[in-house]
Amino acid sequence: MALALGAAAALVLGVGGGLLRAGVPVEGAAWAWAGVQHAALMIGAFFGTVIGLERAVALGHPAAYAAPAATAAAGVLLVFGAQEAGAWLLVAGALAFTLNSALVVRRQPALHTALLLAAGMASVLGAGAWAAGLRHDGVHAWWFAFLVVTIAAERLEMTRLMQRRRAAAPLLVAVLVALYAGAAVSFAAARAGHLVFGLALVALAAWLGAFDIARRTVRATGLPRYMAVCLLLGYAWLAVGGAAWALAAVGEPVRDVALHALGLGFVISMVMAHALVILPAVVGVKLEYAGVFYLPLALLQVSLAARFAAPWAGPAWRTAGALGHVVAFVVFALCLVHARRRWQRLHAR
Repeated sequence: MALALGAAAALVLGVGGGLLRAGVPVEGAAWAWAGVQHAALMIGAFFGTVIGLERAVALGHPAAYAAPAATAAAGVLLVFGAQEAGAWLLVAGALAFTLNSALVVRRQPALHTALLLAAGMASVLGAGAWAAGLRHDGVHAWWFAFLVVTIAAERLEMTRLMQRRRAAAPLLVAVLVALYAGAAVSFAAARAGHLVFGLALVALAAWLGAFDIARRTVRATGLPRYMAVCLLLGYAWLAVGGAAWALAAVGEPVRDVALHALGLGFVISMVMAHALVILPAVVGVKLEYAGVFYLPLALLQVSLAARFAAPWAGPAWRTAGALGHVVAFVVFALCLVHARRRWQRLHAR
């Protein structure tokens, strides 16, 4: 629970830094530092801690918690100006996370566990490049590879009993090899590397859209349908993010679209989809689904559309979209509180 609160603090600071970068006046030295460290706070400190905590709970060994503890502490150091120490602590957390993932592979050899290990390696490369002082979109590529491959692996695990075409698994591996190749090449040949990376993201979105069980469960009711809607919207944003990443590589002014279609449209949609399943498993908080969860999901989509109009409609749309993201996050948090109380009412009888 303490590590979950640390992740929540990194999220609040990262969002505040994002608002500052989007043109919202946010006062205070901590917020200014959070603006500078926005990507590291959101991906390294917040998602690194959340995903690391999930992996530690799965392993069930006290030493496994070193990974989320390191990334949570790194977030604190980054906000208070200790960038170098915080950056290398992110690397330490990523290395510990990768070791945890290797232990999972040893326990359960499978494609989805191997992909989780590959995601950990991408996290090490992203954090290591950033700690070494590189300020390059290749760093973002490795960090997003960490998130994207983690999500792909978890979707593969959740749907592993589905019958798929024989070519599905080799095709997924080929797409992810292209993704990693694009991230690696982007440091030496930025245009070619980012173009390959973006196209690989589009191909991954197509794979998930074709082979994920969400195509079937969207016709269900209740929580399964809500999760499927979140997933399918996320896959659409993954395709948008990949296309924008490729267009940015050839000079189009859509870098902000690429970064936030992935970070918000895809990743946060996945968070909204899985929170009702993961939170009970990780921190033991029982939740009861209600249809009100569609509200923050809709707010997220509308705010993203507003933000992405900014290159053509003006910077005020980017600011309005960023504020809309915060509203969506707050409403989602309130929905979680409602889900907790709803579970208590239903099971207190």
